[in-house]
Amino acid sequence: MSSPKRRIETDVMKLMMSDYEVTLVNDNMQEFYVIFKGPTETPFADGRWKVHVELPDQYPYKSPSIGFVNRIFHPNIDEQSGSVCLDVINQTWSPMFDMINIFEVFLPQLLRYPNPTDPLNGEAAALLMREPRSYDVRVKEYVKQYATNIHEQSDEEDKESDGELSEVEDYNTDGEDEPAGAMDDV
Repeated sequence: MSSPKRRIETDVMKLMMSDYEVTLVNDNMQEFYVIFKGPTETPFADGRWKVHVELPDQYPYKSPSIGFVNRIFHPNIDEQSGSVCLDVINQTWSPMFDMINIFEVFLPQLLRYPNPTDPLNGEAAALLMREPRSYDVRVKEYVKQYATNIHEQSDEEDKESDGELSEVEDYNTDGEDEPAGAMDDV
């Protein structure tokens, strides 16, 4: 087994053994989703985002690709694509970093300390610089709308695919609404 493959397996297993919810795509350790919680004491605090991660064959010598699946309002994250503008991932990546660093340090710091001077979302950057309180309000609106019930959509898809198994049947055939057991003697 080559060194990059071993490193991919080690880093992904460490991430899976941590408190993060990790879902592999087609049992492939080079592509997966991680549920990322917003850092405390920020307007992102109540949010939960599904983050798509792709590890290149040259990982850890080449940086991973990171993208938010559900929408987030942030100057350094593209609202439509979810792409992350994070210097440490995009330009100064080092093999010393691992996946745990991304989710425990880099992404929380990005959300805590946005850089409006190098934006991917110009609207978020302008609002943060001109009206920080309005920026916080908008972030919280996005959290409420896009990042609180991230499993809801996949749960709905599961219900649809289960068909009759998810439906509740009415076992009362005579049409009368009565409790299952008689309670007259109580």
